[in-house]
Amino acid sequence: MNTFGNSLRLTTFGESHGTHIGCVIDGFPAGVRVDMELLADELSRRQGGKNAFGTPRKEADTPQILSGVFEGVSTGAPIALLFENGNVKSKDYSEVASVFRPSHADFTYQCKYGIRDYRGGGRSSARESVARVAGGAFAKMLLREFGISTQSGILSIGECKGEKLDFEYACDSDIFALDKDKEEEQKGIILQARKEGDSVGGCALIKAFGNREVLRGLGEPLYDKLDSAIGSAMLGLNGVKAVEIGCGIESSQKKGSQNNDEMKLEHSVDCANNADRDSYADSSFGAKSPLSQIRFASNHSGGILGGIANGEDIIVRVHFKPTPSIFLPQSTVKIESAKSHIEPYKLELKGRHDPCIAVRGSVVCESMLAFILADMLLANTHATLKNLQKIYLD
Repeated sequence: MNTFGNSLRLTTFGESHGTHIGCVIDGFPAGVRVDMELLADELSRRQGGKNAFGTPRKEADTPQILSGVFEGVSTGAPIALLFENGNVKSKDYSEVASVFRPSHADFTYQCKYGIRDYRGGGRSSARESVARVAGGAFAKMLLREFGISTQSGILSIGECKGEKLDFEYACDSDIFALDKDKEEEQKGIILQARKEGDSVGGCALIKAFGNREVLRGLGEPLYDKLDSAIGSAMLGLNGVKAVEIGCGIESSQKKGSQNNDEMKLEHSVDCANNADRDSYADSSFGAKSPLSQIRFASNHSGGILGGIANGEDIIVRVHFKPTPSIFLPQSTVKIESAKSHIEPYKLELKGRHDPCIAVRGSVVCESMLAFILADMLLANTHATLKNLQKIYLD
């Protein structure tokens, strides 16, 4: 499928070496001020060709907004964006027209469709992610109206894991490093892999935070839980092999007494008061509700319980495999043009590739998390009768 989301939907189209990449955002509310500077900044963060830590391929990534925006404001109509593919070198891929690149989608696309666009991976290329970042930028415009923000950065490169989490520092880092004390070592690992014609994996950390009363309750149980939506979206990105929410894998190594997030009150609440008792029975989390005073002493759950956000920071770790496009000789197979003969083949790739896809991938992960939260925000408008009454009767 090429469409993601329910109440808010993102459909992408285009191939790596086709004329354009694009997307359609459907379900976006009318009246949102479209921040072109924010959109440009988000696209720039993902952009290649900036330094030795990413692909040399640099596209302008200047968005052409075809519909859904009038005089700088969203109209409620589908928002269509188009990006030109200008910096393509299709000849670099002529050798792989009849060869399957190891650990790429070449083989599986051929199995499924019986045909594939071998130029840069075609539809399976990470070039498609520019459309996801554009969609995430619009989601961020909506979320900030409700006081919700997202951040991301690189936690680890190879076996070098950062301990400090400084998202502000990550914004100015060439590799979006969260730990400035580990940044140079992580850079060195990437550059060494590139020098050797190899690649390296990495882990990105993504966080959503802000207005607790809005975050609480986001998620659609049982079959569209917030954490399952996050897992599905992140695993749908190129090169992602594992996703953790909160403590993730560490939770399987703990006892319940160690993993449970105990609860506390920020301020005292008079439960004997009739109004307070009524508020407790109300599923709405307005600022005056006593439920808004409840906090958690820890956040092992990563801000999600039962598939629904509990108001604490949403913490996600996304693990990327090493870029499969490496410049070392690899054993594979070659199919003759008549497809009647297959023989072993020693492949030496050409082209322009990221030595570590986790770096730019972290930006795409943040965009996807923003889009998921915006989707859940819209879905929550009809979760209760009171929400509907606020819309139609207040």
